[in-house]
Amino acid sequence: MNLPNLITFSRLLGVPFLLYGLYDPNVQSRWICLVIFVIAASTDWLDGYLARKLNQITDLGKILDPLVDKLLVLAPLLVLIELGKVPAWGVFLILGRELTIAGWRVNKTTISGANIWGKLKTVSQIVAIALLIAPLSEAWNMPTIIAFWVCVALTLISGAIYLWPEQAAKVES
Repeated sequence: MNLPNLITFSRLLGVPFLLYGLYDPNVQSRWICLVIFVIAASTDWLDGYLARKLNQITDLGKILDPLVDKLLVLAPLLVLIELGKVPAWGVFLILGRELTIAGWRVNKTTISGANIWGKLKTVSQIVAIALLIAPLSEAWNMPTIIAFWVCVALTLISGAIYLWPEQAAKVES
């Protein structure tokens, strides 16, 4: 396993701490969770950068990176449902898209990296989750929920863009 893949795998280490900390309602725990989440999320950029820079892009990395991203995003979102911070149906839409694309990728003979829409989706999810985790004042409620729904929209759009060429090719055949 090369360095970029190890960094990708290390992102998982933050998830249990994040989940544990989210259940503690005090402000200090929320800030700690935010730091854990942002550090873990930032390794997504780092592993990709190193894989390209060191010419260590692997099929394992192409599978592992989006899988770890999904766990890092979905785990806190599921806790945030339980805490009443986000509606379950919005998270269900994200989960549905993620499972659909994961299944779609499994059936591909060649594995491609994320396109710009997938990257926008990931950034919007990170921003929305960070805002939802952060113990911000009431003034941030509306911008936070808007960020959540923007991330839901980008998640669905990016999923449709992944699947659209596949469906168009089937119709043409």
